[in-house]
Amino acid sequence: ADMTSHTIPTLEVYRDPKRWVWWFSLGVPALIGLGPLLMLWQGNPLMLWWPLVFLYLAVPLADAFLGEERSNPPESAVAQLEADAYYRYITYALVPVLWGAFVFAAWFVASHDLPWYAWLAMVLNTGAVGGFGINLGHEMGHKHHRLERWLALITLAPSGYGHFSIEHNRGHHAEVATPQDCASSRMGESIWRFVWREMPGGAVRAWRLESQRLRDQGYAVWGARNQILQGLAITFALWAVLVLWLGWLVLPFLLVASAWTNFQLTSANYVEHYGLLRLKETDGRYERCQPRHSWNSNHVMSNWMLFHLQRHADHHAHAARRYQALRHFDDAPQLPSGYAGMFLLAYVPPLWFAVMNPRLLDAVGHDPALINFAPGQRETLCRQYGLRLAEQG
Repeated sequence: ADMTSHTIPTLEVYRDPKRWVWWFSLGVPALIGLGPLLMLWQGNPLMLWWPLVFLYLAVPLADAFLGEERSNPPESAVAQLEADAYYRYITYALVPVLWGAFVFAAWFVASHDLPWYAWLAMVLNTGAVGGFGINLGHEMGHKHHRLERWLALITLAPSGYGHFSIEHNRGHHAEVATPQDCASSRMGESIWRFVWREMPGGAVRAWRLESQRLRDQGYAVWGARNQILQGLAITFALWAVLVLWLGWLVLPFLLVASAWTNFQLTSANYVEHYGLLRLKETDGRYERCQPRHSWNSNHVMSNWMLFHLQRHADHHAHAARRYQALRHFDDAPQLPSGYAGMFLLAYVPPLWFAVMNPRLLDAVGHDPALINFAPGQRETLCRQYGLRLAEQG
């Protein structure tokens, strides 16, 4: 607003150009119903693969076609955006959508005689939708409001990953981009090796952190206040109801679909910090996490779907900042595609290394001291890419 010595300044109201597109985030997980509806209409089980074609082909193509959107809200508008309950209501509305999709998928598989390839399509569809659930749990689990933390636990429960908020908030955020972090991938480490370090490592770290919290507060570890046990109780109750309703044959589907759901988190963790390293200060502590320690993507389609998860650098700088206010940083390493495209690339390690290793080297200025190497591969990779060998820090 214009100011003179005789006027009182007025505050401009920021108009968020993305305000209405966030409703799109609710529609994508509902796609789980599209495949079954097409199958029932056409009588062809191959129709169950169409949601996957959308997620893993149409979305990366849309990202490439629409390009990147790097605009940021002005810092003066962040408080206004954070206070606007509209954005919270969208995330609240997604919780029943995700639960409905999970229950519907279980019912559909149990109620129809599907060939193996149709059963597999339903596993992959359900796991992909479950990945959106973990993303929502990630968004709400960082918030200080008790309702949002409970909704995060409820959202994570169908796939049995209720420990995620503990492991992510208190574990990953503290150790991100260091060799100690089980959720930060290393240069030369394939996703198929990473998963065996990340999944069990995250569960163990979450239990250790939660046990310590309870002991510090004078509570029993094996008690009702244990948030990991709370999540598992919700999971057990849901699965028990589904088995009683649909029969024991639904149990293999629940197990495999949940495993694929949780692997979507592994895929995101693999992509988000690949090879990036925080340096140690003179006091032995790691430097504060900076934008250069996270891979980012501003591709329009996938960011709409994922509540700006791909603006990952700002998330690590301001963990409680809500999705609508997350910013792009010019100095953050940039991915060549959104997460859907990067996941497919990661599943084929030679392609991943061919695309991402040169990008990693460019991001760190070809300085091996700034790379988080897989154990035993430091010298091999330095020779392969002509890097100056340096002492391991």
